[in-house]
Amino acid sequence: MVLPLTYFGNPILRQKGEPVLEITPELEQFIKDMFETMEKYRGIGLASQQVGRPIQLTVIDIRPVEDRPSTLELDGEEADPHSIMPLVLLNPEIEPLAAEVSGPEGCLSFPEIYGDVSRPEKIRVKALNERNEPVEFVCGGLLARCVQHETDHLHGILFTDRMDRDTKAELRDELDVLQKATKAILAEAAEADSDQ
Repeated sequence: MVLPLTYFGNPILRQKGEPVLEITPELEQFIKDMFETMEKYRGIGLASQQVGRPIQLTVIDIRPVEDRPSTLELDGEEADPHSIMPLVLLNPEIEPLAAEVSGPEGCLSFPEIYGDVSRPEKIRVKALNERNEPVEFVCGGLLARCVQHETDHLHGILFTDRMDRDTKAELRDELDVLQKATKAILAEAAEADSDQ
């Protein structure tokens, strides 16, 4: 099932996610729905906050992007990043392993808004997968950027928070329009609920 996306201006995007403590049949279905939603909107990563649920869960699949390389190391050996796709990360923790580099980012919660963001080029990731098993890997390039972007969401941090002042200033008008539209939709929904 395709889930409704939450957009900039919705307070749930600022909520820190609760840790995921157990895998239930309901959560398994939610993960499937998240993948379906991400695919429908042609994203490569989706955090649970972006579909209205503040928990520590993100889904990632970088395979559709062919022009931005990724690197992967499993147990100290180089591996094909596609070999771990699609990827589910529960309660992820990140350790930076290299200097920051600037690169373009977009976000499904910010349609048609793009900007450069600086992030560590290489990171170590520790998390649980959808079977509640520990996963650990080192990644670089697009995969590292994507994991960091989605993990930020799980802590209520948005990619616009990481932009430099000039980039943010260039996007100010677009961000204001999106935020106002989102708040208007939320207000209408709240009014409709109170009328029932």
